[in-house]
Amino acid sequence: MEIFMTFILPVIIALVLGALIAFGLSFLGEKLAIDRDGRIDEIERNLAGANCGGCGYPGCSAFAEALFKGEAKLSQCNPTSSEGRKNISRVLGMSEEKSVRTVAVVHCIGGNRCRNKYSYQGYGDCESAQVLAGGNKACYTGCMGLGTCADTCKYAAIKVNKDTACAEVDYKECTSCGACVAVCPKKIIGRIPVEAKVYVACSNTNRGKEVTKVCSVGCIACGLCQKNCPTGAIELSNNLAVIDYDKCIACGKCVSVCPRRCILPFDAYKQ
Repeated sequence: MEIFMTFILPVIIALVLGALIAFGLSFLGEKLAIDRDGRIDEIERNLAGANCGGCGYPGCSAFAEALFKGEAKLSQCNPTSSEGRKNISRVLGMSEEKSVRTVAVVHCIGGNRCRNKYSYQGYGDCESAQVLAGGNKACYTGCMGLGTCADTCKYAAIKVNKDTACAEVDYKECTSCGACVAVCPKKIIGRIPVEAKVYVACSNTNRGKEVTKVCSVGCIACGLCQKNCPTGAIELSNNLAVIDYDKCIACGKCVSVCPRRCILPFDAYKQ
């Protein structure tokens, strides 16, 4: 009897309690379950399936649900194939969204040509460095080259160039998912049309004199690109050259006249 009370009875009680808890959870699960519309699963099956987070949602499942509810746009997911977009548009009962194919670019070529404020010795990523006085670069938009973007990219389409200490995109691998755009603490990674022929590789909006103090290749807002553009495709906005790709004819004059060489030729298909 003593053995029963000491060893066997506690085991029986534990088993009974476990069974009751399991039954209760199962019962509540059935009562509280929310039916998931099958169309959401079909939408998810037609998405790229990368779960990269570039759309702004934690994964493809959450994005599919947001699409179904009308809380998101299909254009937020660049990696999804044309066939997938057609199928999703059919499921949603809407005309297919027309979107311009884009790729990511790093709007900075400073790297080791940009002065450092201090020598960073902490944990090796950009987000950690940013916490300390806004990063180690004297330019407030200078690429720190510590690879948060590269670590985030699921397509291995972005890396830090060891020679320049600046992030670069492999355009043949880039799906323009936007994951690198979202995680860059400096917000210097953007998207441009894949057919673009030039892009501005700087993000500093300070005046020229201030830019030259911190970087040897930063835009100084001299205006030569704007003055020499035959179609008016370039204008200075807040001390920084901005390209209107709808007007750009890829003549290359802006590249040749830029004294700082921060407007670069671009052809994603030749990378």
